[in-house]
Amino acid sequence: MEVITTHVNADFDGLASMIAAQKLYPEAVLAFSGSQEKNLRDFLAQSVQYHYTFQRLKNIPQEQIHRLIVVDTRQASRIGDFAQCLHNPGLDIHLYDHHPDTPEDLHGSVEHVLPVGSTTTIFVQLFREKDLHLTPEEATVMAMAIYEDTGNFAFDTTTPEDLQAAAWLLGQGANLNAISQFIAQELTSQEVTLLHALIKSATTYTIHGLDLVVAKVESPEYIDEFSVIVRRFMVMENLNTLFALTHMGGRTHLIARSRIPEVNVGAIARDFGGGGHASAASATIKDLTLIEAEERLIQLLHKHVHPQRMARELMSSPVISGPPTLTINGADELLNRYNITVLLIVNDRHEPIGLISRLVVGKSIHLGLGDSPVSDYMTTDFATLPPTATLADIQELIIGNRQRFIPVVAEGVVQGVITRTDLLHLLVNDPAHIPRRLLADTDQPSTARNRNLSGLMAEVLNREIICLLQTLGEVAQETGCHAYAVGGFVRDLLLHIKNLDLDVVIEGDALAYAKKLGKKLGGKVRTHEKFGTAVVKLPDGFKIDIATARLEYYEYPAAMPTVELSSIKLDLYRRDFTINAMAIHLNPDTFGTLVDFFNCQNDLKDRQIRILHNLSFVEDPTRIFRAIRFEQRMGFKIGRHTEKLIKNAVKMELFDRFFGHRFFNELISILSEENPIPAIHRMADLGLLRFLHPTLRIEPKLATILEETRQALAWHRLLYLDEPCRQWLVYLLALMSSLPVREVVVFCERFEVPLRHRQFLGREKLAVTRIAAIMKRAMPETPSGMYHLLKDLSPEGLLHLMGLLKKKGCKKAISLYVTDWRQLKPETDGNDLAEMGYRTGPLYGTILRCLLDARLDGLVHDRASETAFIKEHFSLPDQ
Repeated sequence: MEVITTHVNADFDGLASMIAAQKLYPEAVLAFSGSQEKNLRDFLAQSVQYHYTFQRLKNIPQEQIHRLIVVDTRQASRIGDFAQCLHNPGLDIHLYDHHPDTPEDLHGSVEHVLPVGSTTTIFVQLFREKDLHLTPEEATVMAMAIYEDTGNFAFDTTTPEDLQAAAWLLGQGANLNAISQFIAQELTSQEVTLLHALIKSATTYTIHGLDLVVAKVESPEYIDEFSVIVRRFMVMENLNTLFALTHMGGRTHLIARSRIPEVNVGAIARDFGGGGHASAASATIKDLTLIEAEERLIQLLHKHVHPQRMARELMSSPVISGPPTLTINGADELLNRYNITVLLIVNDRHEPIGLISRLVVGKSIHLGLGDSPVSDYMTTDFATLPPTATLADIQELIIGNRQRFIPVVAEGVVQGVITRTDLLHLLVNDPAHIPRRLLADTDQPSTARNRNLSGLMAEVLNREIICLLQTLGEVAQETGCHAYAVGGFVRDLLLHIKNLDLDVVIEGDALAYAKKLGKKLGGKVRTHEKFGTAVVKLPDGFKIDIATARLEYYEYPAAMPTVELSSIKLDLYRRDFTINAMAIHLNPDTFGTLVDFFNCQNDLKDRQIRILHNLSFVEDPTRIFRAIRFEQRMGFKIGRHTEKLIKNAVKMELFDRFFGHRFFNELISILSEENPIPAIHRMADLGLLRFLHPTLRIEPKLATILEETRQALAWHRLLYLDEPCRQWLVYLLALMSSLPVREVVVFCERFEVPLRHRQFLGREKLAVTRIAAIMKRAMPETPSGMYHLLKDLSPEGLLHLMGLLKKKGCKKAISLYVTDWRQLKPETDGNDLAEMGYRTGPLYGTILRCLLDARLDGLVHDRASETAFIKEHFSLPDQ
């Protein structure tokens, strides 16, 4: 096994060098030896389009590594757990590095070590020698590394080779816009001097467990770009907070930056007479020297820096609960219905009096106690927390006291609950603070779970859509509810795809919200009170689907869902796949903030289709077909566990219990994709085609028909004809091509195909089968013969016929009919016949039909030849 790795706390140069190394070692796997710097984690989290497959360290058998390729370091102490494989017998080590020699350096059979500004520069030199080329994405990442490691070519470690490497990468398509997004702008020599002084003066204070950096510097003249220098300092040192004090031009100034919610720099700056936002603020400090300002700042830090977020922000609500009189069997039903592991028991005042777990309920039922009240077996010894409880309080109960479920109570009444999973979801935003006993070191959850996407929205969406989204949030604020954009809109935004299919979920009264929105935007509102949904159609035709946050539960496998109100978290949990289970806040105070409860970003980055819970396909088998459709359309891969659950659902033959229009609609969606053939083959691989019909298989003949059908449809699209053609019907006819008509009728009945489609399928199936048989035996010799054979077929029937026939002559005849023959008409009409003296009657129809045939067969070409033809073949009546 060959492995490429870099140093722990990897930076852009480590990442780019790993990617570059794989160009030289295509069979090697990429694996980080440990964590990454925050700016690199942000890049990997935000830039889905720069996708590379990294293996987790825990999944690599160290004893099987026979070649270790180490980049951007040569020190064994800096490659983390990969140091274990250094003792493997016969291990072949290859080294690529730009750092100065040290006594503890490794040595290898291949060593490329040069004193340049970036290890990536070394690889670029090798690529140029070997005449290797890069994709624009690869070139961009490598250019980022060189720009960062050389300080935009301002550091004294920069060499001519670094500049030459950057120029070559630009020639390979490196994107400067992407580079400037993640790499700070270059500084002047004066600013660099000030930056070095600022770094040298930095002091770290630990307040309430948070590391806060304070730096101070003096300058005889005012520097306009001091805030840029502060930002560069934060990026270089990967700081979460920085308070920079400077005495410039006779005045003392404060520039403050914060990346964490626990430090509101705006509040601190206001105490100095300044102001700003929670994340960025400034102040001009009067009557204080630099030393006095620092002392005052330390006092204010102790005043304003508070512990982490409170329980009211972390809890889940509404709370699913039951009364003490509820039976064990009843508790089991609730636990299964809502897919929860602990049920809260409350009295009639909604005060918590007990907890009962799925484990206790299961054992009680096994012992024959299903009819007993839960009050007999519930746990009454548990702690609660107020909404103002801190993260430390929550950690103490869940980790210290091993209480996995905490009711949040205000004045005795339950407001929400916090679970062990909720705590993990919070801590996972800062993996460095996750207790080892709570989460394995090698787990890599989604970073920036609640990051703000406003910048990405501005990049992908046009101004009108962003203004509309802001209006949606403002109306929600006015209505006293919370609005979220959800589903495919969010997924495609993260993939940098513009998707105007806008679904909005409301925590609150969605119908009242829709009516107010319609009034404000001058749109028409159609509500569905039974389902708590509405559609707002704007004057320009744009539609917004609005729904109340809800959850769904299923009474039995493959049943229609029962819908109840819920919070956004439960609404997202009911969705089909993780990639569709994200939301974006639209209310003004949190506009653009991503909501990701289930590590959905990881699956999007890994290009993986994964369900949210193990019974997803049992509850709704149609999700299997949606999984296949997304997999093929987006170029993703169904996850290993998800594929296993699909196969289990197929074995259960749930489709035999799930008939009707929902399945048929999913089939239509698959067959309407631009090229549905890969999805059809995937259905066959998973054993799903037999649910369409027991005899349906992808055999060579059917595979050929499907491919011929695809080519026929592609040809038809290029004609740009002004006629509708329903592609899914053509592919469905192709799939059913080997079945007799009576079996097609059975299929239509089984899956509740609408009557109009049922009649169409039966009619076209009969007609195409008959015509195909005729053309295979003896194709009509004249264009008129072909015309009359094909004239009653729909566009879908014609394309299906082209897919069935192999002979080029047959296809040519059909294409001529579509493009030329069916448009032909005689120039002579009934008025002309009357002027020629023919009496009105059935004769007119006979003459015109013969005239059309003559025109098709090239016997007549204009009005004069038509007149001569008529006179030759049809005598005038006696006068």
